[in-house]
Amino acid sequence: MPSRRYLPRPAIVLLTGLLAGLVAAGVVVAVRPAAAPPAPAVPLSATAAPTTPAAAPDPCVSAAAALAPRDRLAQRLVVGVDAADPATVVGTVRATQVGGIFIGGNATALLRNHALNRVQEVSRTPVAVSVDDEGGRVQRIDGLDGQLPSARRLAARSTPDEVRELARVRGEELAARGVTVDFAPVVDVGRQPTNSVIGDRAFSDDPAVVVRYAGAFADGLRAGGVLPVLKHFPGHGHASGDSHKGRVTTPSLAELRTTDLRPYEQLPAAGRVAVMVGHLDVPGLTDGLPTSLTPATYRLLREDYHFDGLVVTDDLGAMKAVTGTFTLPQAVLKALAAGADQALWSSGAQDTAAIGALLDTLEKALADGRLDPAANERAVARVLAAKQVCG
Repeated sequence: MPSRRYLPRPAIVLLTGLLAGLVAAGVVVAVRPAAAPPAPAVPLSATAAPTTPAAAPDPCVSAAAALAPRDRLAQRLVVGVDAADPATVVGTVRATQVGGIFIGGNATALLRNHALNRVQEVSRTPVAVSVDDEGGRVQRIDGLDGQLPSARRLAARSTPDEVRELARVRGEELAARGVTVDFAPVVDVGRQPTNSVIGDRAFSDDPAVVVRYAGAFADGLRAGGVLPVLKHFPGHGHASGDSHKGRVTTPSLAELRTTDLRPYEQLPAAGRVAVMVGHLDVPGLTDGLPTSLTPATYRLLREDYHFDGLVVTDDLGAMKAVTGTFTLPQAVLKALAAGADQALWSSGAQDTAAIGALLDTLEKALADGRLDPAANERAVARVLAAKQVCG
């Protein structure tokens, strides 16, 4: 047993006296208590995680999810209508609830006397009303509101500011008649002969000039209340042939990046636009299918050119680059599965029974996985956002 150690008695007496003296002098002597045992460690799992405010739900995604499944699919269709027969157009929209109609040709009954109001009244979701009013040989209200010069002539004789103002006035005229979308401007880069498929529809063979003038035209349409649509992605200006008549081949993708694709680097960032995808064979991008039916085309637009707006196909029903190989239901399904938000067709589009059968086909494709449900809802959200009916 270890020995105990004691202070000598004299030391004890001295210490006791010292303490007594301090107390008498009014000095407080604090005696430190024994140290408390350390608090037990709190497990990491019991600590409160830092909270991050939840992101507000996207109102367009919510609006898309609120639609009936068949109505969501119908939003992805843009059908051509006969502007000379407003009553039939009303019946088509009432029966099918399509997302958009396209007014081609030069008939104008649907554009007079507020006839389009009745079309909107029978739709549960606002209908996008589109025309292709570019100017020159492609315009739709020239018999009502006057003519526009071709793109090539505008670039040769006008300043960008003058083009912007001309397009603003045109946009207001279109909007006053009930039009909400113009499939213009053409942003193809090229100087083909005037009457070739693109020809004078292109502003220039210089990408910088195309950006300035097409950008001004798009600015004006937006200011007038109409959504502009850039076309024909990824670029028809240097292609051989006419997709209305058959398959068309462009230069390689690497070459398109240096010229025809340049407008898509800048114009989508300048303001609200949609993009139309053409029916083109592009070496290095497509593999036996036109661009409008090729998933790689939509990945190029979304990922390389960072476009997150509405994407619509060129006409799937009246252009032999597509109809020479595919039926309309096949083409529509392939385009939507590839990544198009909306499929456009004009030929025979007012056939309500045919539209109903096509919607049946799309419902089956959605059920069996040929159409991805999540991608479908994202596409419908972009359609609704382009119409500005949510958020």
